[in-house]
This record gives sequence, C-alpha cells and structure tokens, in this order.
Amino acid sequence: MKIGQILKELEYNYGRFPREAVEAAIFHREQITPKLLQIMEGARQNAEVLLRQEDYMAHIYALYLLAQFRETRAYSLIVDFFSMPGDIALNLTGDLVTESLGHILASVSGGDTSLMRSLIENERANEWVRGAATEGLLCLVASDEVSQDEIVAYFESLFRNRLKREPSHVWNALVASSADLHSQELYEHIEQAFADDLVDDGFIDLQYVQEKLAVDKDKALERLRGDRTYRLIKDTIREMEWWACFQPPRQPDAAIQRKKVGRNQPCPCGSGQKYKRCCGRKGDRDGRGPRG
Repeated sequence: MKIGQILKELEYNYGRFPREAVEAAIFHREQITPKLLQIMEGARQNAEVLLRQEDYMAHIYALYLLAQFRETRAYSLIVDFFSMPGDIALNLTGDLVTESLGHILASVSGGDTSLMRSLIENERANEWVRGAATEGLLCLVASDEVSQDEIVAYFESLFRNRLKREPSHVWNALVASSADLHSQELYEHIEQAFADDLVDDGFIDLQYVQEKLAVDKDKALERLRGDRTYRLIKDTIREMEWWACFQPPRQPDAAIQRKKVGRNQPCPCGSGQKYKRCCGRKGDRDGRGPRG
C-alpha cells in the first residue's frame, strides 16, 4: 500500500479494524512517521472541528503507532494535545486516556520525565489526563529507564507542595501510583491525603495501600517490572484490534441493562472485555469509536 492509501484507511472508523493498513504503516515506518506527527499537530490545532467528526480516528492510530515507533519527536506534540483545558482531549480520545495514555507517554519520552511532570502539575488539563501521566512515570520505572528513587522523590514533592490540595482524580492516581511503586517513605503523605479528603476511597482505599506497601521493596519492584499495567506500547494491532467499535454491534440483554455494572468491571455478557468497552458502549456514541 502507498502512504496516501494507508492514511486514507486510517482516517476514519469504517466499522472494521484496518489490519492491512496498520501493518503497512509499520512496514513504512520512516516514510509515514512525519505524516503521523502532522496528524497529531493538526488534531491539536483543529480539536473543535474534530469533535464534530465522531468517526475520525487518524489521531488515535497516530498515538499508538508513534508510541510503538518510540518516536521522541511526538512527545511534546502529544503532551500539548492532552494539555488542552477541560474535557476536549478526553472527548477526542475517550477510553484511551485511562487505558493507554500513560503507556503512550512513556513510550515516546525517551526516558525524559519533564513533560509528564508538567502535565501532572497542569491545573488546566483534564484530571484524568493528569492521572494518566503519573502512570506514565511508573512505566519508565518498570522498563528501567528511570530509577525508582527518582520517581519517589518527585511524588513526595507532589504530596508536599506541587499539587493544589483539593479533591481531584490526580490525587487518586498519585496515591495509586505511589502504592504500586511500593514506597514506605510516602505513607505518611498518603495517610494525610486521605485524612484531608483529597482521595476518593471508592477509587482506592487506605487498606489497599497498606497491603501494597507491606511487600518487600525489591520484590515489589520485580512485580512492577512484570506488571502489564505498566508496559510500553509494542504492538499497535494487539492494542487496538479487539476494540468494540471494530466488532459487530451487540445488544445487551435486559438483565445486563438492569444490573448496575462498574465501567472497569468485566462485562456481564461474557465477552471478556471491560464493561465500558463492550455493552457499556450502548449510548456512548453507539460504540463507533474510542471516545466515551
């Protein structure tokens, strides 16, 4: 496939996963990378327009492919895109933020934490985006690109004075990431964050943190390295081809509709996917894309 044809196949969601086009993009990595960078730059400049094009997906493919390519030139473009205020970036990418953004940021960072740090501390950015950036830092620890001590020291500075002390998902993510980092040094700060009602204990509770921190530090770091939650992006096809927006529509039965199911829980239909990526997409833009 020629570059123009590949890009056309990746521009919108046509109801199927374009495996051939993605494989061709990977094969033509050097030629297509500048085009992918342009797509990300254009998505930032034309965000309001793209919000009205619900099936537009070029920027989604670009994010995963650039991450797979370890393209450091994409780092600032991606951070700039996700630094947009409010829900704009979230509405343009949906579940990607909570499922993959941390992995993507780490994959294009080249081990540089500075832009992820700026995103975490950016009070104008979406709170879920900021939370994903904390996970990105752990991806770098898990891949041995950044030391555990460096991130522990940075997290401590966030607890002390770098984050505004008001409830936000960034506090949930900071506590969760600190627990997964298994740092006893941060426990007093975590405990104080709960005491100050900065953390949603429906998202993470203090008992969970205590159990995590009880593990030996070296053993915990070994577990972190083996945790798929903190992997880098290696295979765009594997990351995307199973998405509900590429599958035949499935109507949830009445029992599923009546049962309250958390968006991150397994779907009751038995598909093996999370509810939000399966039957939970009913009503979320009719399951036509990753936004939602």
